Amino acid sequence: MFRGCFGCFSQEKPKIRDYPWEIYTLKELLHATNNFHNDNKIGEGGFGSVYWGRTTKGIAVKRLKAMNAKAEMEFAMEVEILGRVRHRNLLGLGGFYAGGDERLIVYDYMPNHSLITHLHGQLASDCLLDWPRRMSIAIGSAEGIAYLHHKVNPHIIHRDIKASNVLLDSEFQAKVADFGFAKLVPDGVTHMTTRVKGTLGYLAPEYAMWGKVSESCDVYSFGILLLEIISAKKPLEKLPGGVKRDIVQWATPYVKKGSFDHIADPRLKGRYDRAQLKTTIAIAMICTDSNPENRPSMLQVVEWLKNGVMRRKREAQILNDAVEEDDDEDEDEDEVEDDDDDDNTDYEGPGMESSEMSMIRNEPRRR
Repeated sequence: MFRGCFGCFSQEKPKIRDYPWEIYTLKELLHATNNFHNDNKIGEGGFGSVYWGRTTKGIAVKRLKAMNAKAEMEFAMEVEILGRVRHRNLLGLGGFYAGGDERLIVYDYMPNHSLITHLHGQLASDCLLDWPRRMSIAIGSAEGIAYLHHKVNPHIIHRDIKASNVLLDSEFQAKVADFGFAKLVPDGVTHMTTRVKGTLGYLAPEYAMWGKVSESCDVYSFGILLLEIISAKKPLEKLPGGVKRDIVQWATPYVKKGSFDHIADPRLKGRYDRAQLKTTIAIAMICTDSNPENRPSMLQVVEWLKNGVMRRKREAQILNDAVEEDDDEDEDEDEVEDDDDDDNTDYEGPGMESSEMSMIRNEPRRR
């Protein structure tokens, strides 16, 4: 795998190629990024830095910080996986360069940056993510992960699903990125034991404690991400006294009381569909179940999210049609009100599971 990736490099581009990415020279990328000038830097992490650049179009160039065996393997793994995947919600490989001590990966530039920038970063105060955009980002991210788990062969476990690894294009469509920690899963293998990698706050308990990695670990991380999208709360927060509380611990009391509005990002100022809010929170809570056997597959998550959004759109259209008809007939209609409202499940008091959660839990799991 490793040598195969790099054997195609040369200083001259081949005239005919059967792969969809570019073979860049170091000179081209130095020119595009203004010699990796600090003004061009748009991101930084443990792996190194990401720079904005311009060729015939805008590009982003990931430059590994240090060349050691670990960095070399992560670079090779990311190039290998990026070369395999083709999906509208995955950030594909635009090109790469490997020569000397330089390891560079090229992607399409995402003008709306990362999800974390909008939830917790410099764009958070602008509140550009209204409720429909958040739902679109959630569904798009879920579809990208589902593709990795179920459509690629061998299947791929991402292992680092988080807000900073969800990038947003010019239309705010989600692109799941950064496959440096990903694992390829051969057919018939349900889980593996491996060294723990990822980000605190997003790690599934069985993975964080025992290194047991499976597709269900990505499902857990997505559940955390979903709560983060809804609430704009960080996955892990430090309380007075140095105690840390994760986002599931924070949300659980509100879910038990049926106080779903307290979980929604206050910057939305109530401008969201409450039924969608409840359903999405229910999905997030089931994804973050401490028992991996109780978590759904990402195919099921996509189905639930899409059904929740589309159902509400259909209901809104039916309601609008009904209102128009009632304008002509309303005076002749009598309404009967039932004072006994025992069957009303819109409010979930303490100890009462929401109707959305009960419905989702009772659906068969798709694997």
